[in-house]
Amino acid sequence: MNVNVVFTGGGTGGHIYPGLAVADEFREICKENKKECSVFWIGSSKGMDRNIVEKSGSADKFYGIPSGKLRRYFSFENFIDCFKIIGGTIASFFLLLKLRPAVVFSKGGFVSVPPCFAAKILGIPVFTHECDFSPGLATRLNSKFASKILLSYKETENYLGKDKKSRLVVTGNPVRPVFYTADKKRGLDFLQLGIENSPKPILFVAGGSSGAKQINQLVTENLDFLCKYFIVVHQTGGAKAGFDEHVVSASKEGIYKHYPFIYGEMPDVLACADVILSRAGANSLWECAVLGKPMVLVPLCGASTRGDQVENAAFFEKAGAALVLVGEEVSGENLKIALEKMLDTSFRKTCGIKAKELTGQKRPARIIGTLVFNEVFGDEHSDN
Repeated sequence: MNVNVVFTGGGTGGHIYPGLAVADEFREICKENKKECSVFWIGSSKGMDRNIVEKSGSADKFYGIPSGKLRRYFSFENFIDCFKIIGGTIASFFLLLKLRPAVVFSKGGFVSVPPCFAAKILGIPVFTHECDFSPGLATRLNSKFASKILLSYKETENYLGKDKKSRLVVTGNPVRPVFYTADKKRGLDFLQLGIENSPKPILFVAGGSSGAKQINQLVTENLDFLCKYFIVVHQTGGAKAGFDEHVVSASKEGIYKHYPFIYGEMPDVLACADVILSRAGANSLWECAVLGKPMVLVPLCGASTRGDQVENAAFFEKAGAALVLVGEEVSGENLKIALEKMLDTSFRKTCGIKAKELTGQKRPARIIGTLVFNEVFGDEHSDN
């Protein structure tokens, strides 16, 4: 008998890629146990959601629903988005009636709230996962409907009420399976650096899938220093990320390479890097940690964010896995100080070991996939 499972989440890649990792593991577990299943994804009808999910091949079909943003502050847009949320809830209700899934798994983002609410109304079990150190508003709402609330960090339990304690499960943050088989040589071949025996460490710079103006500016303003001590590989983001390739001197050829975006080759590129300079999004942190990479983090902060990246970065810094520059600390001079520390091979190695230790020995996506499988088919599979 074929069983349907619905995954939901979106708005950013950070709410989609981990969910796809879980979907892939769930499918694999079903295959191992000779069970038939179909995976469907409910995401935003606008934005990147459909493209990412359909390109991945992890879901049998994508369904788009209206998506409204949930804001903690007063805005006229809240009034408009209320109607989108109502529309998304109605659309989700009829979609779930049609699909009759055995469980709904949410990876977060505002688009996930209507499907989780509709699932609760229909009596469908809901699993929701929070990737950040503290739960966002969507997770706080989804947790009211969820039979299991999955967390990346044990410390996150302190942010949720005692009434939810029996439903909390610490799983870690799901990472795509390809990161566990990443290969340094493949990364070097892709980058075409030809520097296998270079004394300079490789610095990989990333500001997330869409880039980061602040990090791009830091790189371009301090490029001479960076290229003096490192071979620099820079994921710049798109045109809106504030990167002007004309400022890069041709003399940097061979020790500086920039790419708008790296996806399929990202695991191998990270595998060949010696140091990572990036934002502190939960997924990027865990991908680097799985590969045991030391990090210099410049978390997104200010009025436009709830501070989740600052919290994530602080956790990794406290664990000894990263150096952090936040707020007024972000400057070319402080960046140089942090990267000079990373020139010490012993220091880098220690940071990398600490990062790896944070991820544990088991794959979070496999753990979560097993929990979903057991909910669907009963406790027939205990490998978690």
